[in-house]
Amino acid sequence: MHKFEFFSNSRGIQAEKIKFVTNISSSAGGDPWEKLEAQIAPGAFHDSAERCDAPKCHPETRVAVQDDLYDWIINGDGPGELESEHPRKIKWVTGPAGCGKTAIMGSLAARCAANGVLGAAFFFASWSASVGRRRKTAFVATIASQLGEYREDLKDAIANAIERNPSVFNKNLHVQMEVLVSAPLREVSLQSNRPRLRGAIIVDGVDECEAEQYHDGSRANSPPARTNDQDQLEILQILQVASSDPSFPFRVLIASRPERVFRDFFEPEDTLAPFANKLDLHEHYNADADIALFFEAQFSRLRRRHNLPSSWPPPFAIQMLAENASGQFIYAATVVRFLEMPHREPTKALLDAILEIGATLKSTSNPLERLDALYAHILMSSPDPSLSIKWIRSIDSFSGRFLSCASDVNLLLQTDPDSNEAEHLLGDLHSLIQIPPPGWQGMAEYGFYHKSLLDFLKDPARCGRNMELFLKFLSGVPQAIGMPYAIPQSKARATLTGAAWWVSLAIEYQKEDCICAPCIVARRRVVFGALLF
Repeated sequence: MHKFEFFSNSRGIQAEKIKFVTNISSSAGGDPWEKLEAQIAPGAFHDSAERCDAPKCHPETRVAVQDDLYDWIINGDGPGELESEHPRKIKWVTGPAGCGKTAIMGSLAARCAANGVLGAAFFFASWSASVGRRRKTAFVATIASQLGEYREDLKDAIANAIERNPSVFNKNLHVQMEVLVSAPLREVSLQSNRPRLRGAIIVDGVDECEAEQYHDGSRANSPPARTNDQDQLEILQILQVASSDPSFPFRVLIASRPERVFRDFFEPEDTLAPFANKLDLHEHYNADADIALFFEAQFSRLRRRHNLPSSWPPPFAIQMLAENASGQFIYAATVVRFLEMPHREPTKALLDAILEIGATLKSTSNPLERLDALYAHILMSSPDPSLSIKWIRSIDSFSGRFLSCASDVNLLLQTDPDSNEAEHLLGDLHSLIQIPPPGWQGMAEYGFYHKSLLDFLKDPARCGRNMELFLKFLSGVPQAIGMPYAIPQSKARATLTGAAWWVSLAIEYQKEDCICAPCIVARRRVVFGALLF
């Protein structure tokens, strides 16, 4: 403890107001909590500003599944489970794309927070401009930060751990989880005078986590690039190890698609998995009634907005749309966004066209078939569908890597800088793409409502012949631009502001982390020379 004395030998001093400002640096190198906060991904919080438009469950829908999950958080698998020698503290929530996993996890996180039982949450998103939400690097620090805010004594324990291990943020995730989460929890559990910790840790979209690359793949004999599966498995493993500690008091909910790495982890063939029974949204819950309820509420709103008669839509329409959705809430949300957009055609005609799509498709076991048909129908409403798809793929490639706002994308992709090509191509696609208003395009980015659109465009078996030809064109571009003075051959003009040139450029550089648009332009000027201008 330092002792400071002021005016110790002075007399006759009068002062109306004295203000002391101190700035004393610690020899330890700064406040440990500030160090932690510098490593987190705040956009991954359930209530972050970045998630202000994230999907949420419509009122009175998905009630049963939310209640079941909340009951498991509070009570586990039943009476006596908490006192068992090996309580099962991890539960897997799964289902195909578009079935509402993120909406359910977001609504459940808000409910847990309101009731004081949300320890932490992390929402991965492959489309996010924030690298922290796309990769594993900030995962443990973000969880630890929220746990510290959850209870003060845990915050003190985490801060002390950082002071003792100042290099912890340079360690692998296993070490970070032990130092920042498991050890502080053990320390707090020994304090018998405090209430027992309990609550939930909710992790959504782990299947969207991209691999972190540590090596230069262009060098000879460099290790193979890490795969997404490897980093996703690492996250699952550290959560399993942490939850197996008797001092770990939280229930962990992990939501993902049923990809192979998750099936192998949660449902191993040769051993008994130490997890709670999985919850499959597609198999265990019939969402048709909830989807019909959603449609009813949204059509009521559309009737008021467009002054439509109370007989619209006809009674069979909602039932047909709910059946066409095949449990995919993203289908219902996309239909409604499409209908509420400004169109030349009346709303009734738009709905009739959507119903006709569903009526012409044969019944299959593929729950995504009608969603794919809806995506294709909306894309074909663009005045130039082929070029619109190129724009969408370009936006996806550039997102969070090179360009910081929509106006930059427009400048680089438009063949005429003074044209309004972006609005011309994407104006009818607002139900698929989040397009900033004109006054905000210099600050805001393009976004996608759901990853299933990009999955659709990347899968030739789903998107059809025209899109397959475009994807084949894309696959050949890297070889073309890798040769000196080579020019990618396409119908689009290979200029600085030509879409084909920038699509190829995005593919060439999409694995690099520290490339900015001006640097890219400067580098490619050497290759393309005067042909760019």
